[in-house]
Amino acid sequence: QVQLVESGGGLVQPGGSLSLSCAASGNILHIYAMGWYRQAPGKQRELVATITNAGSTHYVDSLQGRFTISIDNSKNTVYLQMNSLKPDDTAVYYCNANNVATKLAGYREVWGQGTLVTVSS
Repeated sequence: QVQLVESGGGLVQPGGSLSLSCAASGNILHIYAMGWYRQAPGKQRELVATITNAGSTHYVDSLQGRFTISIDNSKNTVYLQMNSLKPDDTAVYYCNANNVATKLAGYREVWGQGTLVTVSS
């Protein structure tokens, strides 16, 4: 079974930076893409950014320039560098892995448990 474990969330002041990481485990052979989503209180989960194993990235327009996604395929780990954070960035950030192949099975989508990011003074 594939597991995604996020880390790096916490409290940060407006204008500050935070880096999230998400490591996938479970006898993984191949992951096509990984990404980050977020869900603010009272709102639906929304896309933040995705990256393929070839390094092709996609960002939601409103976040491009402040957030940077990267991937280390050798570690099955995706990162999200968040700069110039605003109170509106406060949310639970979820990691996602797309089209995961393991030695025993394939998974179309796997989600992490989420990590809370709070931007507040």
